[in-house]
Amino acid sequence: METPNFVRDKLIEWGFSEFIERFEDEEIDLESLLCLDDQEIAKLIPKTGPRSKFKKRLKALRVLPSTSDTTDNGENTDSGSLYFSLTELDILFDVKNIMTRVNNRLCQEDNTRLNAFLKAKISDLETDKRELVGVFGKSGAGKSSLINAIIKEKNLLPSGSVRACTTVMIKVEANMQNQKYEADIEFITKEEWKDELWTLFNFHGNNTDQEREEDEDYGDVAEKLSALYGDEWKNKSPESLMDNKYFREIPEFHQENIQRRKILSCGSAEELSAKLVKYTRTDSNDGAGKEVKRWYWPLVKCVTVKVPNKELLQHVTLVDLPGNGDRNKSRDKMWKGVVGSCSAVWIVTDINRAATEKEPWEILESTCSLMGNGGQCQHIHFICTKSDLIEDMDDLSAADEQIWKRNMQAKETVKAEFRKIPQIKKHFSDDCLTVFTVSSKEFLKQKRLSPDDTEIPKLQKFLQDLNDCHSQTLNYVSGAYGILSLIQGARCREVACQKEQVCKDIEEKLRQELDKVRKPMEEACKVFERCLCEGVENSKSSYGKHLKSVLNPPRVSGRGFHRKLKCVVENNGIHKPTKGKEINLNVKLASSLTDSIDEEFRKTFPNDGNCGPFNGVINTFSLDTKMLIDKYKDVELQLIFLKTEEEKIKTKLHKIIRERKKKIYSSLTETIKETMLECYQKAATFSGNDTLKNMRDIIERHVEHSKNTMFAQTKDVMLAQMTKLKEHILKTLQETMQKSIDLSMKTDDFSIPDFAKELEMLKLYHIELMGSPNEETSLIRFQTTDLITH
Repeated sequence: METPNFVRDKLIEWGFSEFIERFEDEEIDLESLLCLDDQEIAKLIPKTGPRSKFKKRLKALRVLPSTSDTTDNGENTDSGSLYFSLTELDILFDVKNIMTRVNNRLCQEDNTRLNAFLKAKISDLETDKRELVGVFGKSGAGKSSLINAIIKEKNLLPSGSVRACTTVMIKVEANMQNQKYEADIEFITKEEWKDELWTLFNFHGNNTDQEREEDEDYGDVAEKLSALYGDEWKNKSPESLMDNKYFREIPEFHQENIQRRKILSCGSAEELSAKLVKYTRTDSNDGAGKEVKRWYWPLVKCVTVKVPNKELLQHVTLVDLPGNGDRNKSRDKMWKGVVGSCSAVWIVTDINRAATEKEPWEILESTCSLMGNGGQCQHIHFICTKSDLIEDMDDLSAADEQIWKRNMQAKETVKAEFRKIPQIKKHFSDDCLTVFTVSSKEFLKQKRLSPDDTEIPKLQKFLQDLNDCHSQTLNYVSGAYGILSLIQGARCREVACQKEQVCKDIEEKLRQELDKVRKPMEEACKVFERCLCEGVENSKSSYGKHLKSVLNPPRVSGRGFHRKLKCVVENNGIHKPTKGKEINLNVKLASSLTDSIDEEFRKTFPNDGNCGPFNGVINTFSLDTKMLIDKYKDVELQLIFLKTEEEKIKTKLHKIIRERKKKIYSSLTETIKETMLECYQKAATFSGNDTLKNMRDIIERHVEHSKNTMFAQTKDVMLAQMTKLKEHILKTLQETMQKSIDLSMKTDDFSIPDFAKELEMLKLYHIELMGSPNEETSLIRFQTTDLITH
């Protein structure tokens, strides 16, 4: 007997896919599922761990006694009615099933204009939303231990004797498909590695011993090549190092026409960690490093680790990020995309060096524009690790007070340092910063400090709030409720007069609301134009200073600097050293323009989400359907649909604006880079004597000759993109709502199937969710026979 859909889908949703066959063999349907006792569950799920989690899930579906439909002697008068305890995940699951059935019914009908519209709306119902939390910090700062502690997996990410490399991005998220610990390893392409080898050898491989000593990046190059090739690379050409024999263990990398991904699947965190180490870590003198003969992390673009039974990460991904991007173009593009998409960023550092260590502050300063105006970051968390360690632990009675005082002092010092950095202040207010003093080891061991004193629970609470799926569930259910309302409304007869009148009212309201949206956007464009005109003039007068800071940096000798500048022009104006700040000539040349609009940009496109873009004008857009429902009761269903469409298009526009504003902000630097490309290409051709002088001269001459057009052109490109965004918003609003008005008020289709029962169910769900601000357990009444058919 095939397992009923409801039971099978529940097992998949709860992470018990491996038991589906066993449930099928025992013919477990919904009714028998609800009646399972502990002994029967033990036979179905032998292991204690999974069984206890299953029982917890099943408890949420247990039948509760009805109190509203009982006689005086306590007998239930409605044997077909049951009260189920459902979470929002259960509601979402059930509504998806309902809409699947509705869509299947519509597919069997004639493909009328309304039918096609409805099917498109159902397919457009979206629920997947993933929040990214970027985790920065140098090797040894405690990133791995922090992530392990927060998700309560002591041995997932290796730390200690095995040192993290500087290039691999590691994502950690929940495995919602099965009970395995999995890793999805994505490699760079073979062509990209070939180009990278050429660069490594061209700029570093043929240096003299003295030049290598002066070359700050040579150690990083040697480490990368030695990890993959051992000592063989020292006597080989780049071409010979592309031989397939070096990649036999990873055929996914060197084979053509396949997806360059390797999947590892294990039964435990320890097993996965042991298998994963060669793809994410570099060698060490002891520990696990001795067992690994070849290390493949130089070829890895990204690793996604999926952990079972982690509801905390259901809609959240933790991303262990390299501090300064990467020289490999595809890795760097991915890095920038992730940094720009982070809702929150954690800067992890040792508590004893929180305010004095340069690296965490350099990371924050160099990435703040990507996260702020160029991104969507709302929270910066400075996480001071190893907060339980103090120098003198002899007097244990005084240790707790000493730890507390040191932690409070660290928090105030970090906040003061944050307020000092002008570049950060352009993008983030003081309210965006929170400082945590954590002890990952104490949280797991709980020998001296209570869990709350380790502050790990505070970070878990933050992730839980970020993970909250209430808005996603509500959006999906609201959209589905609107679609079913439109279906039933289209079946109604004898409402033509009311439809005609309400259509006139609502179209006039649409015109008024579009004007309200247009005006603040036009004003924003004018303000940006004024700011950018000032920025153009400042750029013309200050470009020499910006050039000098890159081409003639203070306290840097010309002997080794020509190699750095060569890297800059070879990489279109950008050089990422192993240590220290990135050199980005494009950013320097665009800095007066970005300075001119930073403050206004942050006001126009805030990341905090409270107001919304363009002074909240999208949020306030409304056709006032509630008032119209009171006035035109006969077309209530159609107006309910328009209300849900209105909310849906506003959500969609917020997403569009969020992504487009990143491109608008980065257009200043990108346009400068495009204008400078020809200059960089010419500078890269120089070699031999006077290479440094020739590169400097050609860059200076190019900027001098193009200053009157380059900065003005950059301004025009940004303003053009702003105008396009304004036009796209207005067009999307007008066309989407007008089409919805036409289909709901000017179209009848009596052949559409009847979904009255489904509409009533969704109405109950919608009312329940509107009154529930979080994923609390809710009591909703179902007809038993209906639920079983799900």
